[in-house]
Amino acid sequence: MTLIATKRPSYLFAALGLWLATALSPAIAETHPGQDQLVREVAKETGKNPQTLNALLDGAKKQQSILDAISRPAEGKAWKDYRPIFITDKRINDGIAFYREHRDLVERVGRQYGVAPEYIVAIVGVETFYGRNTGKYKVLDALVTLGLYYPPRATFFREQLKVLLSLPDTQLGGPLDTLVGSYAGAQGWGQFMPSSIRDFGVDQDGDGHIDLHDSLPDILGSVANYFAKHGWVTGAPVVARAQPDAAARPISVKDSKPQWPMEQLMAWGYAPLQAMDPGLPSSLQTLEGPNGPEYWFTFQNFYVITRYNRSPLYALAVHQLAQAIAAGVREQEANR
Repeated sequence: MTLIATKRPSYLFAALGLWLATALSPAIAETHPGQDQLVREVAKETGKNPQTLNALLDGAKKQQSILDAISRPAEGKAWKDYRPIFITDKRINDGIAFYREHRDLVERVGRQYGVAPEYIVAIVGVETFYGRNTGKYKVLDALVTLGLYYPPRATFFREQLKVLLSLPDTQLGGPLDTLVGSYAGAQGWGQFMPSSIRDFGVDQDGDGHIDLHDSLPDILGSVANYFAKHGWVTGAPVVARAQPDAAARPISVKDSKPQWPMEQLMAWGYAPLQAMDPGLPSSLQTLEGPNGPEYWFTFQNFYVITRYNRSPLYALAVHQLAQAIAAGVREQEANR
């Protein structure tokens, strides 16, 4: 029997050669674990150049101080120790001064979004002391460290890193590798995470650019928009002090979402210290104050503040600072 030789198509040999070269060549080492996969995802979804993305990530550094900081958040303190951090004479007085200096803008933004202006001011007061302390860490370092080296919350922070790399230049306050923020990767006066910049940042000054570092209209407008989009109710209360009776039912809640009408909590032994609508949806927080337990009815607007930071301590500090600022502005205006 005669064997007939057949020609293999040349492209098969070329493909085989490429496969062998790839299989036998050493893999390019990642600067950070999971970097290659992350770059592939961002490049596929945004069309950004993988080489540019890799260059950005190659320049980022794992920071041990960031890993140390996230292990001891201030929200782990008791209310009696947490409150004095934020409710100080200086923070209140500087908030009053900030409100009065920027009154037209603050109140115009408040009206546009239906958010009480003192709460907009209080957010930037609590977050960055009215823009004075916006953070010392490179945002890229922070999110690489927490997204690629911190397993307890890697899923969240990796997603934030991915969003940061995906944001267009028009939503960044400068070149991505120069941005500075908190140890958690939040940036600007309002300390927005990348997903919040994407979802809630607004170009309030109309210059075609969302700048949460240097544009006060964009900063205040974005905070107000965040509250509005999370369900802030114009003119509604935030909290009310509660007094339990001797037989009050112990109540534990997993978050601050309103769960019961006030009249239900009243039936369980908690009386409001001011006149309130008994049908108002509410929840209850018990906090460790300087003189023992403090009991607070909390409402929808309190819950909205916890969408900014999930800690009830944070939300109550924002509320009390806002109230002190509003009272101070009224007093100064009355005495003018």
